[in-house]
Amino acid sequence: MNLDLKQIVFLILIFAATFAAAQAIVGLLQVGRVKRKVNRRLVLADRLGSLSDLVIELRKNRGLTETGEKRLWNWFGDLVLRSGVVYQPRQWALASIGVGLAVGAVVGFMSKNLVLAGALAPVIMIAAPITFLSLKAKKRAKDLGVQLPNALDVVVRSLEAGHPVPTAVALVGREMPDPIGSEFGMSADEISYGSSLEQAITRMAERCRHPDVDLFAATVRLQERSGGNLTGLLKTNAKTIRERQRMRLKIQAASSEGRASAMILTSAPFGVFGILMFASPDFYGDVIDQPVIQMGLAGLGGWMFIGNMVMRRMIDMRI
Repeated sequence: MNLDLKQIVFLILIFAATFAAAQAIVGLLQVGRVKRKVNRRLVLADRLGSLSDLVIELRKNRGLTETGEKRLWNWFGDLVLRSGVVYQPRQWALASIGVGLAVGAVVGFMSKNLVLAGALAPVIMIAAPITFLSLKAKKRAKDLGVQLPNALDVVVRSLEAGHPVPTAVALVGREMPDPIGSEFGMSADEISYGSSLEQAITRMAERCRHPDVDLFAATVRLQERSGGNLTGLLKTNAKTIRERQRMRLKIQAASSEGRASAMILTSAPFGVFGILMFASPDFYGDVIDQPVIQMGLAGLGGWMFIGNMVMRRMIDMRI
């Protein structure tokens, strides 16, 4: 089919208009997402109005009491704090029960084994929220490590402009997205509520449970107690954190081969087992009830677990 010049130009214009519209939609979605991240704490501040109500509500959302103390068990309370998820125990319980019952129903329907389904459902009810919070805490810790040097640069520039330290901390809370924006914003609110700078930064370190934030808190405590140039200390702090991040990336690149090998070696037996069960269901069906086979499979599973732990120990390098 032959096209003249006018048709070709018309098709090019249609493609250009469609591409521009798609780019505009993606840009608007990205801007809206950034604004939602930046304004999460600020929207709450506008809704509550009072500073005391804001501080109390922010603490409750993180699973803390009105005075800032943990209200949960040690390990689970730390997990809730590090995850940054709004503390909603009733919704969490309902969601966990729903997921556990759904998984138990699917397993019971597929295996025709009600005992297995009944035993698996409560395990899923307990493991699902813990797994979800652990993943959120891991992602949040990664974001904190990436954002913290930029936040320190904002504080340094604000101090060099002549602003006091609480104003510099509050500036990070207004201008930077979550999670670092909310953490510095909470610290600024606590300073305005009556806490000292050292107390507010220490509480931020307790909420984050991140080594780089601990380094920042130690720097502030050192300057508060012994004096010195806070701007110079924060510059050195930001440089040190960036060097640690660079080292983490180098370690991640160096251990990528080991992590890929671990994933392949772990998933290969389960993949082969699934293919055999789908292609030839009777392959294991005649002998799966034999005690020797069951003991052998259990031993292989235990040996695989030990191998995974050894490989994890080899590639899990922390700074």
